[in-house]
Amino acid sequence: MGLTLIEKILRKHSLSKRLEDFIYAKVDFCFGNDITAPLAVKEFRQAGFRKVFDKSKIGFICDHFTPARDLKAANNVKVLKEFAKAFKIKHFYDIDKCGVEHAFLPEAGIVKPMDLVIGADSHTCTYGAIGAASFGVGSTDLAAAIATGKCWFKVPETIKFVYKGKFPAWVGGKDLILHTIGKIGVDGALYKIMEFSGPAIKNLEMDDRFAMCNMAVEAGGKGGVIEPDEKTLDYARKVNPKIKNIKIEKSDFDAKYSKIINIDVSMLKPQVACPHLPSNVKSVDKCKKVRIDQVVIGSCTNGRISDLEVSAKILKGKRVKKGLRAIVIPATPKIYQEAEKKKYLEVFHQAGFIVSPPTCGPCLGGHTGILDKGEVALATTNRNFIGRMGHPGSFVYLSSPAVAAASSITGRITNPSEVMKE
Repeated sequence: MGLTLIEKILRKHSLSKRLEDFIYAKVDFCFGNDITAPLAVKEFRQAGFRKVFDKSKIGFICDHFTPARDLKAANNVKVLKEFAKAFKIKHFYDIDKCGVEHAFLPEAGIVKPMDLVIGADSHTCTYGAIGAASFGVGSTDLAAAIATGKCWFKVPETIKFVYKGKFPAWVGGKDLILHTIGKIGVDGALYKIMEFSGPAIKNLEMDDRFAMCNMAVEAGGKGGVIEPDEKTLDYARKVNPKIKNIKIEKSDFDAKYSKIINIDVSMLKPQVACPHLPSNVKSVDKCKKVRIDQVVIGSCTNGRISDLEVSAKILKGKRVKKGLRAIVIPATPKIYQEAEKKKYLEVFHQAGFIVSPPTCGPCLGGHTGILDKGEVALATTNRNFIGRMGHPGSFVYLSSPAVAAASSITGRITNPSEVMKE
């Protein structure tokens, strides 16, 4: 019996070089953010560790509450800064050099195809888009990994998703993953790998692939993965010119899958996840009566340059609906600078958007766009649980950047084709 891509990566990193139900494996990179990493530092010290396993393979990315929203947030960053200085941690990033971690780390060339990566953040599964095995862990596991460079894993089963057909207008990676989660539910891939494949996936650009793998956890998945291809390798070499030859693997033709699910994208319309679950998914046309108070374009799901490009295309020459709060958050300084160079930020400004520096901000109810009771937001983020963006009595809908941009113009959830006809 053959192996899946994830099984091959785990076997390669296993200390025993065998694939068992549980393995103890070496990690290529481990990291935390300004919420989770301070807890790992505390556990590291309480456990009595005196050294780190490799100062070049550990990262602290300050993105959730930065720029610091309060004294506690400021102290968290200070704790990480001091620890990084004491142990000469190479990858400490704050404000001017940082960004939303799951956009920043691939962009910086730190995560590579075939790597085994753990992060104290559930959306670490994002890096499956470049053919890495990447899993979210708790802060205690991160503490142990910082000291030893190793982590225990239960080898997960894999569900294979095969996407076929030609993409309709305004449909992309975010729509595919929302549709998929709506199809299988928030526990449909519980502790399993979601392997995204098929002709439609091969036609997706990297930004869309990142968006898909990012939300695998919203279906209960341990991770998402897409087999590396030429697009993957071109991206990897662009962000890290030191990468020359990468021996990539693919799932064997006779690999064992727990399930294979076929999805035709040809008739798919832009998708919207309604409150209060990412699986409560409907076609955008079935949500057009929903009026909104706020639009957020950004996050580790959809804050990349192509997301800003499609939004700016829709917004050019138009204005945000009067009374609606519209926020755009480029995910990293590099994306911010590129968007500025290409005049996308000028379009956002002229349309009436507030442009935020890179941060997770409102996605987790952190800052820069908190909702009050009864308020309704449409966001390109990844979660819409009760109270996710502020008051427990608020409501969050999830969509692609195209739908979010179109909806900011009308003040209600809107199919992009509606405003582009004008």
